[in-house]
Amino acid sequence: MSVEIITIPCLIDNYAYIIHEKASNKNTLVDAPASEPIMAFLNALNWKLDSILITHHHNDHIEGIQELTKKFNPIVYGAKADAYRLPKLDVELEHRDKFSASNLVVKCLEVPGHTIGHIAFYLATENILFSGDSLMTLGCGRLFEGTAEDMMSSLDSISSLPENTEIYSGHEYAKQNAKFALTIEPHNELLKERAKEISKNIELKRSNVPVSLKTEKETNPFLRCDTPEIMKLPIFKNKNKLEIFSTLRQMKDTF
Repeated sequence: MSVEIITIPCLIDNYAYIIHEKASNKNTLVDAPASEPIMAFLNALNWKLDSILITHHHNDHIEGIQELTKKFNPIVYGAKADAYRLPKLDVELEHRDKFSASNLVVKCLEVPGHTIGHIAFYLATENILFSGDSLMTLGCGRLFEGTAEDMMSSLDSISSLPENTEIYSGHEYAKQNAKFALTIEPHNELLKERAKEISKNIELKRSNVPVSLKTEKETNPFLRCDTPEIMKLPIFKNKNKLEIFSTLRQMKDTF
């Protein structure tokens, strides 16, 4: 791999990511929940920051941008649809736009649901997706602005990517998401093993990202709404895929 992905914990349970392109020594940041830990990491290595990619407008993903742009003057990318409520953008992106950051080709994917203007960033050559708060480890984002249909469509779009795609999501919600998933599929052996691994990682203070899309499709209930294992459950009797997804999201909101 020509890049190194550095995961930087921020705030209580957020993640920021630095994409470090080794040959050029260029650095691209995905989301900036807080400036201090990101700045500390960059300063320790005497790295500069060339670009910032914003997934969505929530404060816990953009609060650090002002300080970082003041120091490093990076190129800031974000959704054109959300430009009015994002920090000042140098490049406004729409669905399927491609651009170069840290000498890498990045594709913008619109993934509404959590927010209307939410986007994800796909690096096809590296088999990497930065999903923000759309697809999350064993879950998906709350529907603050979009509908269940919006989110399901977004997850369907992500699910169509190659199964070896590594998913980097915006939060460390894995343990709670695993507990919920097990209430839906308590006999899913792959899920049970994954829940154990997640608990172990938490104990060892290791992050539960990235995770392969294949693993998510095998264990994440929000990607499994049309599988026989879930459709046959009594709680979902006679429900279609969207109805199951909506029910799951409502259940998770009160879990």
